[in-house]
Amino acid sequence: MIQSIELPKIDTLEQELAAIQQTSSKRIALLGSRHVPITHQHLIELMSYALVETGNRLITSGAGGTNAAAIRGAMRANPNMLTVILPQSLDRQPWESRQQLEKVIHLVEKPENNELSLAEASALCNTEIVSRCQQLICFAFHDSTTLLKTCRDAEDQRKVVTLFYFD
Repeated sequence: MIQSIELPKIDTLEQELAAIQQTSSKRIALLGSRHVPITHQHLIELMSYALVETGNRLITSGAGGTNAAAIRGAMRANPNMLTVILPQSLDRQPWESRQQLEKVIHLVEKPENNELSLAEASALCNTEIVSRCQQLICFAFHDSTTLLKTCRDAEDQRKVVTLFYFD
């Protein structure tokens, strides 16, 4: 039996080619799951360090796991090249996250979302992050509903999306 292979759309290929050829710095969003093994966190931290070290601006959120690792790497490379957008106000963040977030120069709080559930606030936060970036790098599980929706939304906005699965 012959299986059909779905080829990427031409406009997607053109976007990816343009992204590869772009030599100037980019605004890259890095998002992902909170539940990440420490070895994966080290790799994400190294990736965010390298992205910032090579002149890119990094945008992420303030959750633990993936986002905390991205913040650590970017802060080590150049804290001025990092923007963190929180789904709610800083005082709604877990204590261990607040310690790290208080050191971030470009921190955007969303106190207007404090009355929303964390899931609703996170979805709005991810929408804003995607609107500010040129490229999205996402680390998720196959059942990470909010993150996978964020990736689909970014693709709909013609952003270059790189999605890594933990499972």
